[in-house]
Amino acid sequence: MMTITANDKTRLPGCPWCAIDAHAHWFPEVWINLLEREGAANGALVTTNDYGLRMVDGPKLPFRQTFPQDMTDIPTILANMEKTRIDLRILSLTNPMVYWAPDTFSMKLSQTFNDACSAACSAHPDKLRGAIMLPAQAPQLAIEELERAARLPGMCCVYMALHVNGVNLDDRSFWPIYERCAALKLPLCLHPVAPCGKERMGKYHLSNLVGNPHESAIGAACLTFGGVLDDFPDLQILLPHAGGSFPWLTGRWDNGVRRRPELRHMKKLASAYLRRFHYDTITHSPQIMRYLLEMVGADRVVIGTDYNWDAGYEFPVDFVEQIPGLTEAEKSQIMSETAKSLFEF
Repeated sequence: MMTITANDKTRLPGCPWCAIDAHAHWFPEVWINLLEREGAANGALVTTNDYGLRMVDGPKLPFRQTFPQDMTDIPTILANMEKTRIDLRILSLTNPMVYWAPDTFSMKLSQTFNDACSAACSAHPDKLRGAIMLPAQAPQLAIEELERAARLPGMCCVYMALHVNGVNLDDRSFWPIYERCAALKLPLCLHPVAPCGKERMGKYHLSNLVGNPHESAIGAACLTFGGVLDDFPDLQILLPHAGGSFPWLTGRWDNGVRRRPELRHMKKLASAYLRRFHYDTITHSPQIMRYLLEMVGADRVVIGTDYNWDAGYEFPVDFVEQIPGLTEAEKSQIMSETAKSLFEF
């Protein structure tokens, strides 16, 4: 089988994939083992909970995280793909990511994940691709790792949180990362971590149900109002959870652009940037998904499962098929064609 690198553009004409999952998570065993060996000296302790699952916690971590087998074992992930009709899955690291760690350890965690992910992609080139993890809180190290990891087989995009240790995405320190992502033609895939206001969302799972979708809106606002989208017109960005609350706030934002002095620098309305983003399908509402398609077009929407958290989809293809009024052309775009174009498969 042919080994694919991030810079290989030869696959599109004969691409066999029918359903591509662009939002799925994996904790490599080697990455967890690194946390077990060196985490305690860097502010993170791996222990075992009452259910026998390994977990990591620490004062600097955004929150405690467990490592269930279905998110550490590649054969289990592949079996799930077969069960749920997913042909290709892009694997990414999720919370706690790496920004909480001291810079040198954050770099080591990023490199360990990227190497493990590339190895998994090389072992299963017809089934898996990977998202590059970077120590974004240390942009110089992030650029160094980006240049290295972009050459690894199977790595097709860059993963980044919707804020980095509380620093928003319009901060100028991140612009070299955006510049290199655009130059390397690697999409930037965003994901929530430690949503703002979590001190008021301790009950009812609100940090996930409310906080995470609003993080997408904050991230989109910073990228839009902060000039990132204007300065990097070739940068492709995938928002998680169907853009969260962002698409539904653009009318309010347009009003702000028209009337608020803080936004007088804007040359276009916020809604003009809707199609600068791509979106996954994680809405849990076929009707809302239909409206999003009308707002941005199926050529901006890809399948996402959030594998394997309960916030995602157990049967993502079934959900797509439930979208009202879905045409065959739209279905083909959402299932695979948009992802093939975005990630240049």
